[in-house]
Amino acid sequence: MKRHIKNNVWWVGRIDWELKTFHGDDYSINHGSSQNAYLIQEGKTVLIDTIWKPYEKEFRDNLEKEINLGSIDFIVMNHGEVDHSGSLPYVMEKIPNTPIYCTANAVKSLVGQYHHPEWNFKVVKTGDSVDIGNGKRLVFVEMRMLHWPDSMATYLTEDNILFSNDAFGQHYGVEELFNDKADQCLLAEEAMKYYANILTPFSALVKRKIEEIVALNLPIDIIAPSHGAIWRDNPLEIVQKYAAWADNYQENQITIVYDTMWDGTKQLAHALASRIQAISCDTVVKVFNISQTDKNDIMTQVFKSKAIAVGSPTVGKSILSSVGGWLHFLTELQFKQKKAAVFGCYGWSGEGNATLTEALGKAGFSVVEAQAKVNWNPTAEDLDHMQAVAEALCR
Repeated sequence: MKRHIKNNVWWVGRIDWELKTFHGDDYSINHGSSQNAYLIQEGKTVLIDTIWKPYEKEFRDNLEKEINLGSIDFIVMNHGEVDHSGSLPYVMEKIPNTPIYCTANAVKSLVGQYHHPEWNFKVVKTGDSVDIGNGKRLVFVEMRMLHWPDSMATYLTEDNILFSNDAFGQHYGVEELFNDKADQCLLAEEAMKYYANILTPFSALVKRKIEEIVALNLPIDIIAPSHGAIWRDNPLEIVQKYAAWADNYQENQITIVYDTMWDGTKQLAHALASRIQAISCDTVVKVFNISQTDKNDIMTQVFKSKAIAVGSPTVGKSILSSVGGWLHFLTELQFKQKKAAVFGCYGWSGEGNATLTEALGKAGFSVVEAQAKVNWNPTAEDLDHMQAVAEALCR
């Protein structure tokens, strides 16, 4: 069932309350999500994006209850990823000659995934536009690497709506659709989590793209992303947050992450936390066991932090696999201008700290010299040594 956005613009997406993971199992969903598709009914009827394949029949059936599919003059595909395009082949079965407006890279993506080179693709680039009647136009803005090479946004003139695709979205289900109807704490949390875990590697591009959009001097009354809440109340607030997040964002926070075999490394983690708090009571300190906490939620806290500490016991002349996997993800995100410290216990050979130091350096962190490398279980003296690590992180 379509739901009204503004004037002749409607939401025709799907809210998915049961969704628990995304990108396979690589991104956790805590409060539902949505795939947002939109229908514009002006002089021309335009479908912007679809939803993903598991719900293709539901999507097409609902759309056919609202309009004759043959009345769709063209489809805009802002991005070829399956959560946006999954229902497209099922729709195109009914209207195979309908033009599809997208970027050149999106043609490669859509043909590569669905094997329909015969579809009527209309390639667009930044600044191109199309008349949809009643004095309104759709203007296209390429959003390369936000977060795929094929991504773009579409702007509806007169109604001043930016269909921003993945930019400015969140994996957060909002039954009432709009940001002013959402739980504001959850909305802020999920928007940051989305940026931290998906868009952080592209922060330099985000910064330039925001500057480019601002330079276009387009009035924006609504930002309609592909996931989560639609921004109608002060929509530029999320743009301002993105500008801040893209600029090597950090708060006065230190996050400690670790895993442990027999609780020795756990003792070091908590000793470090208490000493940081004693040195700087204004600093927020968070402690997470990697094997017991969702990696995306941890990474959101790392995103907020000015420094982190990572701990693992030595095992097999290296570190625990849980920590190694987490460090691989950390490296993918390419954080900038953050410090790090390492700590851990060992029984025999003690290579763990060196492995952590190397991995954190590759991940872009400036690793402080002070560390805790403890043979067997920590003594009181070992725990006191965490003072030096705390001081190095707080400087």
